[in-house]
Amino acid sequence: MAERPVRTPHKHVVLKPTYHVENIVASADLQIDLDLYNLAKISHDIDYEPEQFPGAIFKVHEPKAALLLFKNGKIICTGTRTTADVRRAVNQAVELIKRFRASSKSRALPATK
Repeated sequence: MAERPVRTPHKHVVLKPTYHVENIVASADLQIDLDLYNLAKISHDIDYEPEQFPGAIFKVHEPKAALLLFKNGKIICTGTRTTADVRRAVNQAVELIKRFRASSKSRALPATK
């Protein structure tokens, strides 16, 4: 008969993990449709290749973040370290979209005589 191994009692280990936030992922919904193709044309910070990925990638430099903009108005924000940075990055996208919508409306107005 095989002898059973002797079990040593487990020592109680207290774990005290430390952590550091490296990356926050947040989502937002603008509740409007976005024209990703034309947004990418007006900003060199937006990359849009619909054959490769359905969203446009907006790279924000300050705070450092990457925003994925989708046609249905949804935004995914990655790379920030605080919720305040998320807010600042998303607000930059909102301001860019507002400027684009204002300029496209002014171009769409018929010329007055």
